This record gives sequence, structure tokens and C-alpha cells, in this order.
Amino acid sequence: MNAAAFLAPDDWLNEADGPRYVRLRQRLEEGIESGVLPPNSSLPPEREMAEITGLSRVTVRKAIQELVRRGSIVQRQGSGSFVRDAAPRVEQSLSHLTSFSEDMRQRGMEVSSKWLERGVFLPSPEEVATLGLASDAQVARICRLCEAGGRPMAVERAALPLDILPNPLAVRDSLYELLEKDGLRPVRATQKISAVNLGPADAELLGVAEGDAGLRIQRISYLDSGRVAEFTRSLYRGDAYDFVAELRLTP
Repeated sequence: MNAAAFLAPDDWLNEADGPRYVRLRQRLEEGIESGVLPPNSSLPPEREMAEITGLSRVTVRKAIQELVRRGSIVQRQGSGSFVRDAAPRVEQSLSHLTSFSEDMRQRGMEVSSKWLERGVFLPSPEEVATLGLASDAQVARICRLCEAGGRPMAVERAALPLDILPNPLAVRDSLYELLEKDGLRPVRATQKISAVNLGPADAELLGVAEGDAGLRIQRISYLDSGRVAEFTRSLYRGDAYDFVAELRLTP
């Protein structure tokens, strides 16, 4: 079945099922998941898609923009809209303490970050208890959207004592590489991983649908002295990550 036949109006365009741009977006997602619209295949132009479905070009454009935002469709200047090639899942070891930037670069992937928050704040009760802060202390906090290969991968929220990270604005790329320059890089950590359904704000940042599966990772990192250096709460895309741990039999 070609794209035109797959998009021809049928029960899928029933107005009772929601806004028409949502139904078109869902129909295109069904085509991508089923293989009717394979990776790297081109979609019909907006005008042609409007003629096939009987929808307005504004409605078609809105559906396509939603899929671009979610990462399913890529638009190429002068060429049109294409189904994005499925990105491989990333395997991350739970046995090594590395930053996101270091881990992705080791895989040869281009890394970028979009800063959502950087500054000095009054700590939350949880940050006071975890980091061992005085009640009147302040905390350095950074929050960023981490991308690899142009694909949103994780929302990372980290809090550190001010004497370990006095200037959050100094973090440009890898937090751990910056801390290492001052001899304050964590040497061990404990992590707690939980399965979650992503809320609307985080789902939008990660380019997935609200309610999609995600992984919540809480990490507490320690200096060689045993002092807590970092408290990180991150959300990872559930469709992009596999966490791998090596287990050994205790003698």
C-alpha cells in the first residue's frame, strides 16, 4: 500500500475521534509504526496530502509540525518531509560513573545541550537532606535538555553544594570534566531507576507523546572523601535507552 492509499479518508478521519489534525498525525504515526511509511521515505507534499484527505493545508501542516516536534518526521529544505531513520537504542553501563556528554562522545555521537535553568537557589528540603547542607545554605542548580545526534535524549536536573560548584554558569559541556579540573569529580555513586509515564512538559521537551514511557534516574554522587557532591534527578526517553549492568557471583 502506498502513502496515498493509506491516507485516503476512511473511519480513521471520524470527527468524533478528536481534532482532525490529531487524527491525521495518529494515522501517519500508524503508517510509520507498521512500515507502510518506511524510514527515509518521503511524504506527499502538503497540497497533495490535503487533496487526498479532504483536509485543509493548515490542518495538514499542523499535523506534520507535530510529528517534526516529536522527531518522527524531518523536513529538508527544498526537498519536503521525510520519515526519520529509526535511531538505534543506546546501551549505557551502570558500572561506570560517566557524564552524559562523555558517554555519548565515546559512542561517536555529536552532543549538545539546551539550558533550561542555571543558577544559585535556595535548596529544597530534599536537597538539604541529601547534600547535607545547612538550613541557611544555597545550592547550585543546573537543568538541561541533553541531545545526541540531534535527538532529545534526557532532561537532567542536578544540584550541588556551592563550594563544589560556585559558578553554575561555568558549566558549558560536561559537568564532570569541569569538576575534575578542581579535583572535585565524584568517584562513585548510587542510582535508583524507576519506570514512569512522562508528563506533558517533559514529554514536549523530549519530543514524545504525553504518557509515553520514560526512565527516572536519581543519582547521588560522592567524592573520594565520602562527601556527597551531587544530587541528580533525570528523565530519559524510554524508547532510546537500555541500561546494562554486569553481575558477578559473590564468592
